[in-house]
Amino acid sequence: MTAADTGTALAEAMLVAIKMGGPPLVATLIVGVLVALFQAVTQINEATLAFLPKLLALGVTMTVLGSFMLATLVTYTQQLFDRMIAVGGS
Repeated sequence: MTAADTGTALAEAMLVAIKMGGPPLVATLIVGVLVALFQAVTQINEATLAFLPKLLALGVTMTVLGSFMLATLVTYTQQLFDRMIAVGGS
């Protein structure tokens, strides 16, 4: 395995990590900003008001994008194992 192959594998791993973590983080960030804006406008300082909508947004995002995330992980794992077999066979 050359340095270029290792770099490619690391780049793909980072891309998969972004695909896995990006959508839930973005959804939670958007909901958090909206709740913070609502709290600032209404001057309600309740910690549970900020937590519950973020938790619900995270659950909805994981439910909607769960199959995409699983397919991405399965594809990446298969490619990684295929590369390991190719390296071990040569």
